[in-house]
Amino acid sequence: MRLVVVGAAGRMGRMLIKAIHETPGCVLSAAVERPGSGVVGQDAGVLAGLPACGIDVTDEALPAFVEAEGVLDFTTPDSTVSFAALAAQARIAHIVGTTGLEPQHLAKLEAAARHAAIIRSGNMSLGVNLLAGLVRKVAATLGTDWDIEIVEMHHRMKVDAPSGTAVMLGEAAAEGRAVDLADARVAVRDGHTGARQPGTVGFAALRGGTVVGDHKVIFAGTGERLELSHIAEDRSLFAQGAVKAALWGRGRKPGLYSMADVLGLDSL
Repeated sequence: MRLVVVGAAGRMGRMLIKAIHETPGCVLSAAVERPGSGVVGQDAGVLAGLPACGIDVTDEALPAFVEAEGVLDFTTPDSTVSFAALAAQARIAHIVGTTGLEPQHLAKLEAAARHAAIIRSGNMSLGVNLLAGLVRKVAATLGTDWDIEIVEMHHRMKVDAPSGTAVMLGEAAAEGRAVDLADARVAVRDGHTGARQPGTVGFAALRGGTVVGDHKVIFAGTGERLELSHIAEDRSLFAQGAVKAALWGRGRKPGLYSMADVLGLDSL
């Protein structure tokens, strides 16, 4: 499968190039960076710490997409929307691991998904997607007298909060309770907040050091507490998951998919 990596010079971009190199049945078709980037023209393999592969980093996305079958995208919300339009034009699978997407970005992805397959997830790992399924089931089982709190910690350089994974877990909890997360979400507490409102889903974001990603979902009842957690020890697992998603999405009909679809976890 011929795959394009956008944001090739970033930490995840380089890991995606490595993951493609290590995955049988996949080949790097192109590596894309923003116009003016200092890495344009460099060999993408060397950029990722691999032997030279003969693919030079380019700043022209559309020609790269036209020659490919899928694009791996862990960039920024605005960039992802632009790449979605190009991927839809080229009719190739678009794998989106970008976090921090707002409703206006999601609306544009939904529009692009009418023309090509888009697989989007706040986290590409098997463990986190299993966790989301468990959270959905537990939330559906326990009543609103059980409070839900989501705690996440990431490295000091992460720019969005709460993390895309935390939001994904919050969405799973809300789905389990058949409510809209936008109505139940409490993202910030500061000052005299008053008592906690029943049925809400709270978030806490911690930042520091080089933490890859820790997530915990707490169900707090009267006299007892249930905690479900996931610890990511190596971010390369996100790149591996993205490549797996691309292979699954190859030739898939247009639509918006998730990692639960890729992993067959819809029964959870």
